Amino acid sequence: MITYAVVSTKGGVGKTTLTANFAAILADLGLRVLMVDADLQPSLSRYYEYSLRAPKGLSHMIMSGAVSDDCISKLSLRPAHCTVPRLPSGTPQGQLDIIASDGPDGTLQQWLGARIDRGARIKTPLHNPWVADRYDIVLIDTQGAVGHLQDAAVLAADILISPVCPDILSAREFTSGTLELLERLEPSANVGLAVPPMKAVIYRTENTVDSRALSSVIREQFVQLRGRVSVLETQVPSAVAYKKAATNQIPVHWMDPVRAGDTMHRLCWELAPMLQGVRTSDVEQTSPAEPAVEAAE
Repeated sequence: MITYAVVSTKGGVGKTTLTANFAAILADLGLRVLMVDADLQPSLSRYYEYSLRAPKGLSHMIMSGAVSDDCISKLSLRPAHCTVPRLPSGTPQGQLDIIASDGPDGTLQQWLGARIDRGARIKTPLHNPWVADRYDIVLIDTQGAVGHLQDAAVLAADILISPVCPDILSAREFTSGTLELLERLEPSANVGLAVPPMKAVIYRTENTVDSRALSSVIREQFVQLRGRVSVLETQVPSAVAYKKAATNQIPVHWMDPVRAGDTMHRLCWELAPMLQGVRTSDVEQTSPAEPAVEAAE
């Protein structure tokens, strides 16, 4: 099982959209995926339609220190109200579930603030055999503001994913914010909570000379991070398909299987190398009893 956390110290950079679409293509490729909405503004919890809504969620997991069936909701990638034509005829061979955010009033942050073990309150319940037996991938969406909940999500991950927009102010803000985050959490290694490596994704690029030039500048900015952050080759363009997919509560690789689909596949192959070269069309030819990606089992 691999745990990813999508993190940024700046809000509004596309963390939730990236999390939802990365999770959906992983499920479509045959993996069992659990999303965790660790944001007090529960956008991820509203992204896809529910086929079964659990009575509990994030607060129960964190406060009890365990994941149980009553805090895991089931999602449907094919909502009943969707009017988009030409959706894939098959169904995802994998599984997509979510632990929904349920503490918007700030009580969870206050509760964590009083706990000496607050840094481990997400890692402990997720990194146990009960979860590992049921899921191949865990994806945590985080809040944009610095706080105990963001710190706990970072320390729960094996790999951090951070979207950064191709403008110079965002690049500078990313560099300074990421440095602060890494330096703040580095002492956690003394208690066995190491800060994982970070993969930056240049996000919402445009097909212009300025955008391409800024993407190069962003890559140069990461020299300041002393090798603790690497930049993915795949860039996610600014495209209307992502907004349309969110509106219709479907994955973007279903909305635009050519351009967005190609982007999401390449992003998936970089972040999950065991899936290199596998496409959703390949999985549709496979029986559910014979997963196409044996390495992820």
